[in-house]
Amino acid sequence: MSEYLPGLEGVPATQSNISDLDGTRGILTYRGYRIGDLARRSTFEETALLLLDGRLPTREELAAFDADLRRNRVVKYNIREIMKYLPATGHPMEMLQTAVASLGMFYPGDECLTGGDVCGDLNYVHNMSVKIIARMATLVAMWEHVRNGYDPIPPRKDLGYAENLLYMFNGEEPDPLLARIMDACLILHAEHTINASTFAALVAGSTLASPYLVIAAAIGTLAGPLHGGANQRVVEMLEEIGRPENVRAWLDGKLAKKAKIWGMGHREYKVKDPRATILQGMMRELMEQRGGSMGPLFETALALEEACEEKLAPKGVYPNVDFYSGILYKEMGIPPDQFTSIFAVARSAGWLAHWREQLKDNRIFRPTQVYTGESERDYVPIEQR
Repeated sequence: MSEYLPGLEGVPATQSNISDLDGTRGILTYRGYRIGDLARRSTFEETALLLLDGRLPTREELAAFDADLRRNRVVKYNIREIMKYLPATGHPMEMLQTAVASLGMFYPGDECLTGGDVCGDLNYVHNMSVKIIARMATLVAMWEHVRNGYDPIPPRKDLGYAENLLYMFNGEEPDPLLARIMDACLILHAEHTINASTFAALVAGSTLASPYLVIAAAIGTLAGPLHGGANQRVVEMLEEIGRPENVRAWLDGKLAKKAKIWGMGHREYKVKDPRATILQGMMRELMEQRGGSMGPLFETALALEEACEEKLAPKGVYPNVDFYSGILYKEMGIPPDQFTSIFAVARSAGWLAHWREQLKDNRIFRPTQVYTGESERDYVPIEQR
């Protein structure tokens, strides 16, 4: 009988050369490049192309990729009309999954995946990846206006990816530092080995489903609070605490009840998540630009991290990427329920890199199970029961 491991913990599901992490030393790399170097020196566009192609692009290759992204930002008005009929109170991740799945009806793209044969056309794979990455940000920003009763702000081709995303959200060109922080946030969230949503993308991709449905499957998985939805919970948690002086009493109460502290702990990291360290540094940079002034959320977060270090660090529990990302998004004017959607925008690059990798040596996923039900038995007619 096969051994059952809940959550498939520690069970290799695939072979990949896209990203790697060392949870003991707190190191995350994309294609061998440290995440800190990419966040500081690269752009989301360059990092996305690195993930897709496996190497840093030349200046000409990056310019062509960036131009393709800008050309594909606009979506057909039909998508906007679909959004208008969705409940304004619905969660943005539910909208995003619906909209991405519907893209395949307006932009057919499964012609290379028919007949049961794996597609070996890298131009097809690349072009579909560009179209999806380009439109993810557009869909998320469109919804912010549509759900509030307004027409969406059209994307601009003269702005970079992160700049355009913030522009479409707020209707004005973003502060350069905020645009750079958003760019870095997208890089930090773009990929993270075989997590739940990436595994969902692999499973869907292994069936030769269209790339739109592959990404829709991943979005649905990311939406859960134990995965991408945690950054929204962090902000709600900090708002519940209120102020730094309330932290220790609040934490003691939660720990006594063995309640979850959102943004704390990660299955893979035994030290502080390197992405959390980078985000914390960005918060301080933003605070310095504003003359040392910052909202109470950041001060409360710092106090909570300090208190958790005393209580939880001995158990190997430290801040993860969700602990500071939500605070930064809030400072950019993004509503908390859109945080996970921004996560999905970034992670689309990693999902599509894994989709491409899956197609290279595809075999449909078909795990087994450990059956715990009844043994074979006879059917009993209803009048005899």
